[in-house]
Amino acid sequence: MNIIITGAGAVGYHLAKMLSSESKDIYLIDANEERLQYINSHLDIFTIVGDAKSFEVLKEAKIEQCDLLIAVTSSEETNLLVSIIGKQLGAKRTIARITEHDTKDIKTVDHFYKSLGVDTIISPVLLAKDEIIRLIERSVFTDDYEFENGKLTVFGIGIDAHSPLAGKTVEESSALNPNLSFKPIAIHRNDQTIVIKSTTQIRANDIVYFISCQQSIEQIIHICGKAIFEIKDIMILGGSRIGVLTAEALEKDYNVTIIEKDKALCEKIAGQLKRTLVLNMDVRDVESLEEEGLSDMDAFIAVTSDSETNIMSSLVAKNHGVRKTIARVENIDYIHLSQSIGIDTLINKKIIAASNIFKYIRKGEISEIASLHGVDAEIIEFNVKAGSLITSAQLKDLNFPKTANVAGVTRGEAAFIPFGNFQLMPGDKAVVFSLTESIHKVEKFFQ
Repeated sequence: MNIIITGAGAVGYHLAKMLSSESKDIYLIDANEERLQYINSHLDIFTIVGDAKSFEVLKEAKIEQCDLLIAVTSSEETNLLVSIIGKQLGAKRTIARITEHDTKDIKTVDHFYKSLGVDTIISPVLLAKDEIIRLIERSVFTDDYEFENGKLTVFGIGIDAHSPLAGKTVEESSALNPNLSFKPIAIHRNDQTIVIKSTTQIRANDIVYFISCQQSIEQIIHICGKAIFEIKDIMILGGSRIGVLTAEALEKDYNVTIIEKDKALCEKIAGQLKRTLVLNMDVRDVESLEEEGLSDMDAFIAVTSDSETNIMSSLVAKNHGVRKTIARVENIDYIHLSQSIGIDTLINKKIIAASNIFKYIRKGEISEIASLHGVDAEIIEFNVKAGSLITSAQLKDLNFPKTANVAGVTRGEAAFIPFGNFQLMPGDKAVVFSLTESIHKVEKFFQ
């Protein structure tokens, strides 16, 4: 597969890094020679210094053989133009990253650009907003992804010390799941991702990722030692575009307060939002936050442009008894810290965007793809094709990769949690959890 990425910023670099180990021809184009030299020393890809809008530069990257062109520079205009030109020069599929403005009716915008040759548009800000809302709606989870309209759900949840799972292996705790309607699939522990086997011991403070049929979610929450809590009052730190769009989506159902230190921006936001309380304050002023009811908040969302401010203020919120904390970080290296420092979820809009783009890169009939925060793995929903290797035998006899798991299956209106004696059929949809290192092996089973 030949892939061209234009823009060597955080999104482009993250995509190139994930793809560089997968035996694909990756061309990364950017005008910043110094940046490309750094990337060349770290990744096994082709780099081209130049303007991605240039016909000659695109031809140097073999645009006529390009299976996928991903335009993720910081300029929306450049991304759209590169995609349009690339399509005309032979690129089979094009994806353009757009900025956050004028994207409320994303379907209309998407349809318009398709007519020009841009197959897919990606807005990191809108994707991050959607992620935050999902985390608020499922307050007790660190991650939450639904497949097939909720027939199956993958979610992460912390294990309390008094949980009946703590200190036991999966096999020892099997009596807690007599109907086989859920199963743990992975553990995030001390910055490591562990694919669960029957002999894996679950420990207190682990983040455990489960897949479950709809009817068993409350049972899992209970056996993990957690309790569902209602969110009513939310404080959002930072009047960034993510903060404003999130407030706009949440203010219909929650009491929302935005804290922003820029007075002019506060006035603009107050005119845009209908029910949100907008306060002009220094986000680092803990005493003022306390006076504005920080301790009374059910959720705290820090989305300023400064990662350290977001992390520190979320820790302050946690210390004041706020039960749900979400912090935006720009530094990708921070993502793995959430478990160890006590913040419920750290999000990075560039990782979210890169993961969303990945569904167009994976082989096989893929309908959904998701990444877990701080976990080096993906959850992929495959459409099972007739004649594919995955249908040839029961799961226990397939020699499926050890660091991957066919976690759930939907067949028509029914949902299943498959174990060793389950056999997939053409037309099924299979939800697969896989460490990054095994994904290309998994794909072969579904081709």
